[in-house]
Amino acid sequence: MAQNTETKATNFRWSICVLLFFATTINYLDRQVLSLTWKDYLQPEFHWDNNDYGNITALFSIFYAGSMLFAGKFIDFMDTKKGFLWAIFIWSIGAVLHAFCGIATSGLLTGRWFVTFAEAKEAISTVNNVSLVISTSVTLFIFARLVLAIGEAGNFPAAIKTTAEYFPKKDRAFATSIFNAGATVGALAAPVSIPFIAKALGWEMAFIIIGALGFVWMGFWIFYYKKPHVHKKVNASELAYIQQDKDEEADSLNLEGGDNGKKFTLKECFKYRQTWAFAFGKFMTDGVWWFYLFWTPAYLSSVYGMDSTQSALPLFVLYVITLLAIIGGWLPRYFVDKLGLNPYAGRMRAMLIFAFFPLLALLAQPGGNYSYWIPVIIIGVAGAAHQAWSANIFSTVGDMFPKKAIATVTGIGGMAGGIGSFLINKSSGALFDFSHKNWTTIDGVPLLEKYPKFNTERIPEDFVNQLKTSGAIVSDGINTGYMIIFSVCAVAYLIAWGVMKALVPTYKVIKD
Repeated sequence: MAQNTETKATNFRWSICVLLFFATTINYLDRQVLSLTWKDYLQPEFHWDNNDYGNITALFSIFYAGSMLFAGKFIDFMDTKKGFLWAIFIWSIGAVLHAFCGIATSGLLTGRWFVTFAEAKEAISTVNNVSLVISTSVTLFIFARLVLAIGEAGNFPAAIKTTAEYFPKKDRAFATSIFNAGATVGALAAPVSIPFIAKALGWEMAFIIIGALGFVWMGFWIFYYKKPHVHKKVNASELAYIQQDKDEEADSLNLEGGDNGKKFTLKECFKYRQTWAFAFGKFMTDGVWWFYLFWTPAYLSSVYGMDSTQSALPLFVLYVITLLAIIGGWLPRYFVDKLGLNPYAGRMRAMLIFAFFPLLALLAQPGGNYSYWIPVIIIGVAGAAHQAWSANIFSTVGDMFPKKAIATVTGIGGMAGGIGSFLINKSSGALFDFSHKNWTTIDGVPLLEKYPKFNTERIPEDFVNQLKTSGAIVSDGINTGYMIIFSVCAVAYLIAWGVMKALVPTYKVIKD
């Protein structure tokens, strides 16, 4: 009877999948703390404007994209356990570092280093040179974002590698969808937790508490993760299930290693239109998602006067709507299985459908005149369309390139997406400040005509609100600024799809 004790397979692999899910959730929570605290807390303390915040978010996009080019190779070099530990350790350090930017600003400008968070704020308020406070604090936050970006870039490569170790091919897409759902859960959890932590304990503690979650996760990873073939919680039956593709994958590696394991270089990848198509698609659309992620809290604050706690429910609803993105994995399969299209054609047809939904963003700002729920719902639908689009554009690389080129081409696309994200975040901040200053009217008179001093001075954050309270008829130009960016986001996907289709009109696999 003893020989049958291990006939039923264990299911420990799903415990590992749960760990990956929580890592991704923490990943998204850490990057959202800044966007949910800057308007209410950082802006008044450090005198930031939209352009300052835009610079910080834009550079984060560049840092993250650049790090993606090397993160996969780092994880391969360190191997899964150590590589993932280093990645989450670095990004958790980066997350916590944000909390001490106020103290560092106080130390650099006033010489007061060993102070509490409250004392640091008080010290900064005594500095008469506002420009110096802004430049110092922005530089410190950019450094913290750099550390955060370097670490966070390792999450996806490490999670994909772990999935390949613990799941057979037929289960990997499902396992990936589970851990990748952590991105949406993180986005959902952020607005209903971070603003309330900041309100109760201070913005610094929001960064520290959320950042500390990564260190807690590391403890579970250290004790739970081992390779499946040496893990005591994985029995022989489960191991056999996990390794059912072992012979097939070995054959594939031998076939692809027939050219002495030669890999595609960056220069070689750029020879193919398929690379340019993927890169352009990422360049045009990645920035849209990052804009919605980083700027929607500021939008609700600037246009509708909500603080971070008041915007918690709308943001939560917005990210619930993005869960509709699950259709992104089903639709192309329908076109392939039911209509007989090849994978690339099926994916491109699905992406064309998804590209039309962001056009709703053209109605976001006009609809907001009736209720803020209209732009919230529209941004949610556009976000869902982006996630569906994103899942498919990544898959086009696997459709057309051999395994040995996928990581390199994906890295090129990630860099292109980072550049696009940098441009939209940087230009958004500059545009919002320009439109607020130059296109705002008070009782029908341009703001700068009525108050010429603002030609050379910054407009205080609450100045326009005070005018509204006093009974003046104010038309805030920042609304026009948001309308312009929403219009760019609306058409980006159709432009991307058109160029991609022009570059790669039919399915063509690279076999070199």
